[in-house]
Amino acid sequence: MSDAPPTHTALPADAGQPSLDALYAVPPPWDIGRPQPALLDIADRGVLRGRVLDVGCGTGEHTLMAARRGLEATGVDLAATALAAAERKARERGLTARFLRYDVLELSALGERFDTVLDSLVLHGFHGRDRDRYVDGLHAATAPGGQCFVLSFRDEPPNRSGRVHRLTPDEIRGAFADGWLLHAVEPVTVDSSLPAPAGGIRGWRTRLTRL
Repeated sequence: MSDAPPTHTALPADAGQPSLDALYAVPPPWDIGRPQPALLDIADRGVLRGRVLDVGCGTGEHTLMAARRGLEATGVDLAATALAAAERKARERGLTARFLRYDVLELSALGERFDTVLDSLVLHGFHGRDRDRYVDGLHAATAPGGQCFVLSFRDEPPNRSGRVHRLTPDEIRGAFADGWLLHAVEPVTVDSSLPAPAGGIRGWRTRLTRL
């Protein structure tokens, strides 16, 4: 840690993203001001290692979760408003982290590899070719033998259908069939700032190793 930690916003991104920044005009439901319990659990168990990439980092809670444990942490997102909030949090907490404005569908072009990659509620937002492209990017950004943890919504009631797809275990296995060793698709609870249904919002935590 340092008293005045450097943070950075860098790399090209599509400038025409007003809708993404509008999502953070007020905190969106997934921005709960702390890490998701399912990812905090693996951090508390010492599972995170090496260089850590937080994909679709938003306001940076999972990036800073890794930084707090002394790891080299990078968060990427396209929402400039969210990244500014993440950098502010890093300064206020005295943590060193790097934040890049970058399209998560372009991870293959990032030109870096990480030992641990975290996806908190990103994968299930993509369909068809975009999902394939996203998973290919995760593979490119994860070092051989590196680990990837994916948090997504579960395909079970009381989760509501809508624009965000609820994934089945078979869909997850299919998405990561090539180039990955899938260790587990575990049922977990996803926290939200909105009132949750009885039993909470149901999710999957997928644990993978990049081959």
